[in-house]
Amino acid sequence: MLLSTKHLIDTEFLTLEDIALILDTAKSFEEVNRRTIKKLPTLRGRTVVSLFMEPSTRTKSSFEIAARRLSADIQGFSASSSSTVKGESLVDTAKTLNAMACDAVIVRAKAAGTPAVLARTMDAHIINGGDGKHRHPTQALLDAYALRKHLGFEGLAGFEGLKVGIVGDVAHSRVVGSLAPLLARLGCQVTLIAPPTLMPARPEVLGCSYTPYLDEVLPQLDVVYMLRIQLERLEDAPLPSLREYAMLYGIDRARMQAMKPGAVIMHPGPVNRGVELASEAVDTSKNLILDQVNAGVSIRMAVLYLLLGGDENVTAA
Repeated sequence: MLLSTKHLIDTEFLTLEDIALILDTAKSFEEVNRRTIKKLPTLRGRTVVSLFMEPSTRTKSSFEIAARRLSADIQGFSASSSSTVKGESLVDTAKTLNAMACDAVIVRAKAAGTPAVLARTMDAHIINGGDGKHRHPTQALLDAYALRKHLGFEGLAGFEGLKVGIVGDVAHSRVVGSLAPLLARLGCQVTLIAPPTLMPARPEVLGCSYTPYLDEVLPQLDVVYMLRIQLERLEDAPLPSLREYAMLYGIDRARMQAMKPGAVIMHPGPVNRGVELASEAVDTSKNLILDQVNAGVSIRMAVLYLLLGGDENVTAA
C-alpha cells in the first residue's frame, strides 16, 4: 500500500488513512532500528537526493540514516555546494536534478514554497524537510508518533480530546504550521500560547485557540509542546529580552510542578537551555525530546518507503 499523494509537501495533503498508514509503518520499522544490522533491501537501486539549503542536524541526519537503512543510494547537497550560490535559479537547479533521474528529493530551504516549486518542475517524489517559516510535515508526523507511542494506543482514536498547548515563537515556526493543523484534525484540543509579538496575525487559520497566558492554561494541558525561539528569524526585537521571555513562558521547576499529573513536555530541538526550557525541564523524565529524535528515523523510513513503493514483504525480513 502506498500514500494517496505523490509528494509530501505538508500534512494537509494527507488523508487520515495516509496518516494512520505512516504511523503504523513507522512502528513496523522500529524493530529494524533495534537490530545489530539495521539494514533492509527495500529501496535498493533507488536514488534519493538530500538538498539542504539551510543548516540542519536532526532532519538531515535522520533522513540520510533512514534512506541508508532502506538501502537507497543517497546524495547530499548543502547550501555551500549548491549552484544556487553561483546565481542559478531554483527552477534551473530542479531541472538539473531532474535530468539525473533521481527518485526522491528531500529539500530544506529558507524560502517558503520551495518544495512546491520542485514538485511542479521535477518527476521525482518531493519531501519537504522544512521550508522557511512555513511547514515541516515530517516533524509533525514524528511528534504524533512519539506521543502515540508514549500514551500506548493504536490507530488515531487516542488523540481525540487531548489538550495540547504549543508554546513560544509561533510566528516564526515552521513546526507549528504543520503540527497544529495535524493535531486538530486528529481531534486534539490545541491552544497556541505566545506573547502577541510572537503570534501570527491570524492564528485561527491553524484551527486552534490562542492565549498569551501560559500559567492560566498550563494545569489543564496533557502535552506542553515548547517551540524554540527562532533567533535567526527574529526581526525588530519582538521580545524585550530572553530573560523576560523565560520568566513568562519558559518551563522551569515551578511550572513543572504546576503541570497536570502525567502531562509531558515536547520540543522539536535544538533546545535553548534556560530560555524555553530550564535545564531541569530538559533532563526530566517528563519530556519526550529524545523519543521524538528516535521517532524521526522510523517516520522518515516510513515516508520514503510509502512514497517510493518498497516491497511490502521486506519489513518482516
